[in-house]
Amino acid sequence: MTVIVLISALGLALIAAAGAAVAVWRVRGSADDRVAEAVARVAAGMHETMRDLAAAVDNAQTAARADRFVVELSASLDLDEVTERTLEAAAAVTGVEAALLDAGAPEGGRLNATVGMPQDEAARTAIQVPENDNLRAIEITYRYRIDDVEASAQLIRSGVVVPMRADGFPVGTLSAFTRSSSRQLADAEIDELERLAFRAGPALENARRYAEARSLADLDALTNLHNRRYFHETLAREVARAHRYHRRLSVIVFDLDDFKGVNDHIGHLAGDAVLAEVSERLLSVVRTADVSCRVGGDEFGIVLPESSGEDAELLAGRIARAISARPIGAAGTLFLSAGVAELRPGDRPNDLFERADEALYRAKELGKARTVMADSAS
Repeated sequence: MTVIVLISALGLALIAAAGAAVAVWRVRGSADDRVAEAVARVAAGMHETMRDLAAAVDNAQTAARADRFVVELSASLDLDEVTERTLEAAAAVTGVEAALLDAGAPEGGRLNATVGMPQDEAARTAIQVPENDNLRAIEITYRYRIDDVEASAQLIRSGVVVPMRADGFPVGTLSAFTRSSSRQLADAEIDELERLAFRAGPALENARRYAEARSLADLDALTNLHNRRYFHETLAREVARAHRYHRRLSVIVFDLDDFKGVNDHIGHLAGDAVLAEVSERLLSVVRTADVSCRVGGDEFGIVLPESSGEDAELLAGRIARAISARPIGAAGTLFLSAGVAELRPGDRPNDLFERADEALYRAKELGKARTVMADSAS
């Protein structure tokens, strides 16, 4: 059974590495070389991971339970999944009743996740690890005044903090805790946590790099909005979620009126600058939950989770006002036409998009510079 699990993990790693290679091929022709470089680093990291996995399969029969968790986490490039598996492996170590993972996240953020403890308790017990390449672990004992009157309180009593590294550089820390006032983690258990941290560090770093690479690959280089592929992937995901949980979902599709004439008049290079400015104005009015994308040319699409068609229509109006509020360079004052559609029972992702797109064309036929709801587009 162990061998099957490990071989499956190796297969997942091969698929992930192939995906990374395809991503490199896709972005080599783009203007943003950072994308190709980022994905290439992920691919290189996955080659190392696959070598580790092959060695793990050779020794599968003697692998400990926590080691099997580690092999599984090494096969994933999803940051949330790697985090969850790391915490699951830590919680599987004998004596561990709670665990905290703190690591770097994409774009300079921090990832904090716990098991067996709420976030507020984690914040009270977290320990900052000093920079020291020779540091293996920090053992901690917590003493409380409340113990004088409530010895049975379910508080964190002791723990260990283990640094996580990748390629010799700090990635974050893995902390494991016990609530027992009579037992601390034994040396063998700390060794097991060290082995986990040793393997989790590179897995987390690969996942972080992959997340950054995907983020770059999903962006349109000109407008810094998400691209067409990301739009349709997000739409499919949100349609499935809305159907599953019976929630509302709407889509806006819009383009700039007579933009071809703008390009003919001021040239394509200046036209690109206009699109970049339109994107900035668009982002200034949408919610953080809304997913704004450049679908192609001067056509834009916005996915609005948890939103009705009326909500989307109001947002389309705000976008139109933001774009036409003042002239954009040599292009002057621009106007847009928009189509809006709300998800219906039984809609597939393409059904929703096509209804919004048809509403956009109806807005053009009605004289441009307006928004049309799909339900009234016929």
